[in-house]
Amino acid sequence: MALKAKKPTSPGVRGTVDPVLKHTTKKPHKKLTRALKGPKGRSYGKVSVRHQSRGAKKHYRIIDFKRDKVGVEGVVKTIEYDPNRNCSIALINYLDGDKRYILAPNNLKVGDKIIAGTKTAPKEGNAMLIKNIPLGVHIHNIEVHPGKGGSMVRSAGVYAVITAKEGDYANVKLPSGEVKKVRINCMASIGDLSNPDFKNRKIGKAGRKRHMGIRPTVRGVAYSNPRDHSHGGSYSTSGVGRKRPVSPTGVPSKGYKTRRRKHTDIYKVKDRRTK
Repeated sequence: MALKAKKPTSPGVRGTVDPVLKHTTKKPHKKLTRALKGPKGRSYGKVSVRHQSRGAKKHYRIIDFKRDKVGVEGVVKTIEYDPNRNCSIALINYLDGDKRYILAPNNLKVGDKIIAGTKTAPKEGNAMLIKNIPLGVHIHNIEVHPGKGGSMVRSAGVYAVITAKEGDYANVKLPSGEVKKVRINCMASIGDLSNPDFKNRKIGKAGRKRHMGIRPTVRGVAYSNPRDHSHGGSYSTSGVGRKRPVSPTGVPSKGYKTRRRKHTDIYKVKDRRTK
């Protein structure tokens, strides 16, 4: 995949660099879309999540994360853009007449055949149980609980690798570098995800961020009133002005640990911060 810089027809377009995506259609399958409504980031008119807005009007594509169409072969009909995620999606026509969207691997093309099952060929687009996937094969859309649907490794260009299997668990190396134990009876899809150059793109202008639903971010020390932010006030140019920096709600930042789900640490083989 390549990157493309647009012609500088305006100041905003001058700095824009986007990946070249080979999508086969611009119109999604209507029965697999749902409307996105409501004020994002607000509750009863008040901001509940900072820096978020609804953005440009778009529809949600219903993705088959479970891959529970076991034993039924499907054919890739289209490779499409999804405004709700950074990787491409593929529309699959199954032999029994059903149609579903899946996350598109990097080398999946229109006309390719895929299948999901307990044990299939380790080919890109196929899905199978982790216990039957060979070591070293790139995987994505990994389940944490059997039958719940894939919840890990779903971003553009990423993949995980199975490094070892022992008993009821397999060691999976995630894109962050963390090695985690996953049950071998969980499902995973084969291959790297599409759009690996997503991380190299340049937005180009602030207006495009607003279309994406991202509101402006203001530094805490730039606030003129300490009521608005703990870092604010008339001496804002001389730094934070307190022992440690905090969030607008007073939670310490920069190294303060807030993770509460410590009971899941037993599944962590290697932390992403250790080298």
